[in-house]
Amino acid sequence: MTIEAGGQTSGEGRGLENAARPLLFLTCLFFFNFASRMVLAPLLPTMEQALGFSHAAAGSLYLFIALGYCISMLAAGLVAAALDHRRTIIISAALTGLTTLALALGSSLWAIRLAALALGLACGLYLPSGLATLSSLVGRSYLGRALAVHELAPALTFVAVPLLATALLAWFSWRGSLIVFAAANLALALAFARWGRGGRFKGEPLNLTLLRREALSLPLWRLTGVFTMILGGSVGVYSLLPLFLVSEHHWPLEQANLLLALSRVSGVVMVLLGGWVTDRLGPGRAMFLVTVANGVMTLALGLAQGWWLTGLVFLQPSLTGCFFPAAFAALAYLGPLETSNLRVSLTVATAMAVGFGVVPAGIGLLGEMGAFGVGISILGGLTLLSLALLPGLALGERQPAAGPAGH
Repeated sequence: MTIEAGGQTSGEGRGLENAARPLLFLTCLFFFNFASRMVLAPLLPTMEQALGFSHAAAGSLYLFIALGYCISMLAAGLVAAALDHRRTIIISAALTGLTTLALALGSSLWAIRLAALALGLACGLYLPSGLATLSSLVGRSYLGRALAVHELAPALTFVAVPLLATALLAWFSWRGSLIVFAAANLALALAFARWGRGGRFKGEPLNLTLLRREALSLPLWRLTGVFTMILGGSVGVYSLLPLFLVSEHHWPLEQANLLLALSRVSGVVMVLLGGWVTDRLGPGRAMFLVTVANGVMTLALGLAQGWWLTGLVFLQPSLTGCFFPAAFAALAYLGPLETSNLRVSLTVATAMAVGFGVVPAGIGLLGEMGAFGVGISILGGLTLLSLALLPGLALGERQPAAGPAGH
């Protein structure tokens, strides 16, 4: 699943066979960009023990990452316009490596929080330039398939990161585990600088007039509200699930991380299935059904015990991957195609700030009061309430263009 967006440029008419190597390069860069943020989830219980953090302090790290990511994503176009997409990708990978290293070396809560903020700033630069570069390497008729391969990176991250973290913790401390991810990002930055293809063109400067118009759109913010709740139920719950299982249900860390990885295997399939569901049912109906299912299962997850808990850890994320293709299709229908990238950027930046930032911080704060499950159930209830935002949205046909676009 990619709940993030950026500008694209037209392809050069090339097939996938000619772009296989750069596509693999970009997918690897995206994987470690995403993994460097998500690896905190399986490491948090160990970090809490080693540093004496509270649950609230641990959850706050996601708030700082999300804040940095939100700022960086909105400013990424300015960086790509000043440099070019290739240099922006290299800088993002290198800074992601350096800030992950700073996170590993942090000795106090605020040092780690500042490193987390810097990590979010570094990671947010990649995706707009990565998508623009990929689009320039692949012809239009092959772009959908190329993007599907690229989008597998986040889905695979959810599965691979808990397994990698468990394996690394058998040999290293949490600091050493983060250093491995830092080294991977730095190595990829050097490799892309030496052998990477594409991206030797600048991004377009931000059009503030169109951005202001989209930011004042009430339908956009209604859809963003639902998007935020689903992202919170996906990435937000994922980020604190090991801590919830270990601290409140006394599961061994290895068992919690293994279950976390296995529960996300279905997401790889659901990302591909989501497009088919959207085409069959339409974006509005698909979003409604997924939101109902996610809200009910998130609410139940916070209350469950024993085998019910194990089952809901698997079921709760199972349909979420179907939401995002429908949501991105809905964003395209809410206005002119030329400004769809602005709508996606505003929606994803807001959803990341709240769903990946505020939600884990809030659940962590309740966890400090011994109410982890209550926090998760409240999120489920808010997700169900967000259904009231969907009726009346015009999702049946695309709006006509209304002037030049910028991004």
